[in-house]
Amino acid sequence: MILNKQKTGALLDHLAGVRDVFVPATVDGVSKFFRYGEGIDPDFGMVNTLMPPKDLLFPQTQKMYHFDVDENGSYRIHEYDESREQVVFGIRPCDMRSIVCLDEVFLTKGFIDEFYANARDKLLTVCIGCAKAEESCFCASMGVDPQLAPNADIMLQDCGEVYLVVAQTEKGKAEVAGWSAFTEDEDARPLACEQTLKVNMEGVVDKLENMYDDPIWDNLSIKCLNCGTCTYVCPTCHCFDISQEMRRKDGVRFRCWDSCMFSEYTMMAGGHNPRPEKLERVRNRFMHKLNFFERRYGISLCVGCGRCVEKCPVALDITRLIDEIGAAHV
Repeated sequence: MILNKQKTGALLDHLAGVRDVFVPATVDGVSKFFRYGEGIDPDFGMVNTLMPPKDLLFPQTQKMYHFDVDENGSYRIHEYDESREQVVFGIRPCDMRSIVCLDEVFLTKGFIDEFYANARDKLLTVCIGCAKAEESCFCASMGVDPQLAPNADIMLQDCGEVYLVVAQTEKGKAEVAGWSAFTEDEDARPLACEQTLKVNMEGVVDKLENMYDDPIWDNLSIKCLNCGTCTYVCPTCHCFDISQEMRRKDGVRFRCWDSCMFSEYTMMAGGHNPRPEKLERVRNRFMHKLNFFERRYGISLCVGCGRCVEKCPVALDITRLIDEIGAAHV
C-alpha cells in the first residue's frame, strides 16, 4: 500500500478531524512537533526537529493534582488527567526508539506512571523512515535502523514521490483501514539512507564498568558549562522535579523537566550533595546513557539522534567519547 505525498495534507485534515495531530514544523525559528492546524506548515523533509516529541507524553510542565480545604477543614485532592487522543505524524526512527526507552522508565520494573500511561495509551505513532541523514546523525551505530521503527503503530517508508505504508500494530491496522481514500494498493522501493557519522559501541558498556575513576572524565568535564542544553534537546532524558504553588487554602502540585547537569538537582534537604562537582555530573550523564540504562533495561539510552552533538555550545561530543572509551585499555 502506498500514500502519494501530495495526499498527505488531505490525510492530515482527516486525522485532525477527530484527534490532535502533531507534525514537525518550524515556528519563530524553533522546530518541534506542533499541533497541526492553521499557520502550521508540516516539514516532513526535516530530518530531526530541535525539540524532541517526548513532551507529548512527558510534558515540560505537567499538573499532577489540585488540593484545597473544604468547609470542615479537611483537605481534598482533585487529580488531573490532561491526556487526550493524539497522533504524532512524521516521527523519525530514532525518536520512536526514544519512546521505547521512556516506556521502559515509566511503565516497567513494577512501577507505572499513570500520567505517562494515560497519554501513551491515547497516542498513535506514525513514523517516517529517513531518506537522508544529517552530519550529526549516528543512529545506525546505536542499533537503530534509520528506515524502520518496529514499535511504531504505522511505518511510512520514503520512496521518493510516495510513502510505502505498513501497519505494525493492531492500533495501526485499525487506523490504516480507514485510509482507503488516500492510499493505493501498490508497492514501492524505499530510498537508501547513508550515515557518515559512525561510532563503534562494541565493548563500550563493559569497559565503562572499570572506568568510573578514569581520567577521561576530568578531560571531558573541563569545558562543560553545565548549561543543561543536552538534557533538554535529548529525546530520552526524563529527569523531573516536583513542586507546588499555594494561594491561601488552594494549591497545585506539578512536575517539570529537570537536568542532572544542574548542581541543585541532587541537593538534599540537609544540604548534602552527592554530586557537588561538575565532573561527577558529567560522568553520571554519560554513564547513564551508555552503561547504567543498558544494564537495567537492555537497550542504550542514546538513540543517536545527534541533537546534543549539534547543539552543545562547547562541542562536547558523545561520539568522540564513545571512540575514546573504545580505544581505552582497561
